Amino acid sequence: MTAVIPLASTTSRATVAPRVATTVCVTASAMVSLAPSLLPRSAIAQAVVTGVLVAFGFGLASLWRRATERRTPADGSDTGTRRAVAWSGVAATAATLLLADHWQRGLRAATGSPPASPAHWPAVLVGAAAVTAALLLTAAGVRRLRRPGVGRVRTNRAARRVTACVVAATVTLAFWIGPASRVAGAVHAGNAAAGLTLPRPQSASISGSAGSLTPWETLGGHGRRFAAEPASPSTVRTYVGLDSAPDPDSRVRLAIRELDRAGGFARSNLVIAVPTGSGWVDANALAGFERRFGGDVAEVAVQYSAAPSWATFVLDRQSAAESARALYTAVAHRVSQLPPATRPNLFVYGQSLGAMGAAAAVDGSPPPCAVLLSGLPAGVTAPDGATVLANVSDPVVHWSPRLLVAPPRLDGTRRDAPTPPWLPLVSFLQTTVDLLTSLDSAPGHGHRYGTDQGTALPHC
Repeated sequence: MTAVIPLASTTSRATVAPRVATTVCVTASAMVSLAPSLLPRSAIAQAVVTGVLVAFGFGLASLWRRATERRTPADGSDTGTRRAVAWSGVAATAATLLLADHWQRGLRAATGSPPASPAHWPAVLVGAAAVTAALLLTAAGVRRLRRPGVGRVRTNRAARRVTACVVAATVTLAFWIGPASRVAGAVHAGNAAAGLTLPRPQSASISGSAGSLTPWETLGGHGRRFAAEPASPSTVRTYVGLDSAPDPDSRVRLAIRELDRAGGFARSNLVIAVPTGSGWVDANALAGFERRFGGDVAEVAVQYSAAPSWATFVLDRQSAAESARALYTAVAHRVSQLPPATRPNLFVYGQSLGAMGAAAAVDGSPPPCAVLLSGLPAGVTAPDGATVLANVSDPVVHWSPRLLVAPPRLDGTRRDAPTPPWLPLVSFLQTTVDLLTSLDSAPGHGHRYGTDQGTALPHC
């Protein structure tokens, strides 16, 4: 992982230390990979990040050498200088590793995560070396294949090198990246299975029940979990899935009819819950609504996408705003038609991309009683008077292109964990990696929020 690995192309057989540029690039890359993160990091994740960045450092050194070798054919530094710089790189990387261990211990303690095992950092070092070797071998094999061959011998040598690259990459995938993929796949499969095996609601006030206008089969996995969460007998809970109606407008109209059928407009409180990009509504928020309103509440959600939130955020973030705005307008219009004495208090809630949609829903519209936004993405402005829940350890709250050149704006965040110092480019990179594990923490940390998503709703 450090710069003590000699390069094959040296000026003489007596030279055993890497070039100065190689040491500097590789050491800097390793130190960047070990910079403080927002959330605790597993050995697999850290090994992949370090391995990729160290390979990137070798690539930078190679580019630098090619750019300067015509002007400076010789290396420009003696063996003693190379060795001194190489050992300095080893020392700097070792010191950074100790600081990284200290930071990770503090994060785990603050977020209630179990301590790292004694094998954590050895696994990181071995895994990072494997990832780096696989990437460098693959790059070398591709580069040799692109060179003009001289006879069959060179072709056979290139083929053997490519085969070695493939084997090295396969071993790395099997022992390091593979387990992470299998875990993610198991979680996804488990969620899908849970969505299919949940008991169908028996209460007529819940979507998917016998008399519902949105049949159980049309709700999708997240819609079924939404409907199957524990609820008091007086709670109305309605959900319209992508398969419940053919287009966004018809889904909104169906949501109003389903609320009417289930008695939602007869409750004292009505919450519009804007899902995330995948259609998920946090069960902690539903439990919070139950506690906040004592069961005298109706909840309605309309799915606008089935893609992961990050994909919807990048490719089609307007769908969240348009769906939430259409639903809020329709519900508010229906409430306005009721006698003033019987109108329910109207609330809007959203988390993550759903929070972005919820913020857009009430922008320029008659305000509801209250708006609650959890994990609002960086750069999104909350409506005046909205209640915002934001963990300082939540990478969604930090991440934006602005993070490349300026520190994040963390006003109003909840200090649930130590905050790493902002470093240009480095903080953006580390936060991007943290996005991949932002939901792995306990409620109250990362992108996970607790029942205060409901209990924090202010009174009208």
